[in-house]
Amino acid sequence: MASSVMPMPSQGSGPQPSVAISATGLRKSYGDKTVLDGIDLHIPAGSVFALLGPNGAGKTTAVKILSTLITPDGGQARIAGHDLTIHPQAVRAAIGVTGQFSAVDGLITGEENMLLMADLHHLPKHEGRRVTTELLERFDLTAAAKKPASTYSGGMKRRLDIAMTLVGTPRIIFLDEPTTGLDPRSRHTMWQIIRDLVSDGVTVFLTTQYLEEADQLADRIAVLHNGHLAAEGTPEELKRIVPGGHVRLRFTDPTTYRTAATALRDATLPHPQLPSSGGTPIDDALTLHIPSNGTQRELRSLLDWLDAAGVEADELTLHTPDLDDVFFALTGGSDVPGQTQETVR
Repeated sequence: MASSVMPMPSQGSGPQPSVAISATGLRKSYGDKTVLDGIDLHIPAGSVFALLGPNGAGKTTAVKILSTLITPDGGQARIAGHDLTIHPQAVRAAIGVTGQFSAVDGLITGEENMLLMADLHHLPKHEGRRVTTELLERFDLTAAAKKPASTYSGGMKRRLDIAMTLVGTPRIIFLDEPTTGLDPRSRHTMWQIIRDLVSDGVTVFLTTQYLEEADQLADRIAVLHNGHLAAEGTPEELKRIVPGGHVRLRFTDPTTYRTAATALRDATLPHPQLPSSGGTPIDDALTLHIPSNGTQRELRSLLDWLDAAGVEADELTLHTPDLDDVFFALTGGSDVPGQTQETVR
């Protein structure tokens, strides 16, 4: 599914193009392996765009191309209004990049890391110290500022990494798997940092291993598979392209369960999915799955039928397709991001 994108109004101070990142026909190959096979992107300013895909799908390659770290084999792109190949220096001045691996130097303090970054941006000494102080406070690193970065936790190092990225006040930030390896609390802290950045008008291009992370943060999501964008849209738009929604009725009494199952077979409702064993239902098998699109009208019809039939389920839950289902459907289920990682639901 490829959905049209309407430009979002810019946020924050200063002029900003309505489209932060646009790309047409980006291609990249390594030897005989095509990693990107003509992808198109259109990312509004002041939004979060998430790029998903199996391991090795080309997410990091896309980030490296758009951040001028490598050159594409074909296609065109404009970042913050600047042509990627004609004006790479202007692109670099407008962006910040936080890669998969931390750029923090563990041998020096957090403050020294920040000041080093300020020097690399050619900030005057007094300005570099002001920005360093403000960012360390913003990212709750003031107390640890004088300690070697090697003593920081994973979450602290990631916060310092992003703080260093912000020294140059970029309007577009590429975050390549920024929460991989973080515990759930640190991950949620990072999510709030990203939301705060966007509220300030920053555009965030995010790659992630965590499908729920994209669901929580992204205004739009694209799924990269076999060098192509298999689908692109809002999280809700993507979920709607996958069937499988259902209402789950759970019973604790086998007799009530059998009564409900028999009555449902004669009802003008979608057929229930019964346990495959075919035997007497017991324990967790005492459930009926009724296909449903989750609309208010359909749920009301089901509830009215249950009341009229005198059936009272012990538990009723609505299940709708999530991004895991979308990913399986679009990529054949290969290397689901976050599958072997702890996810927060």
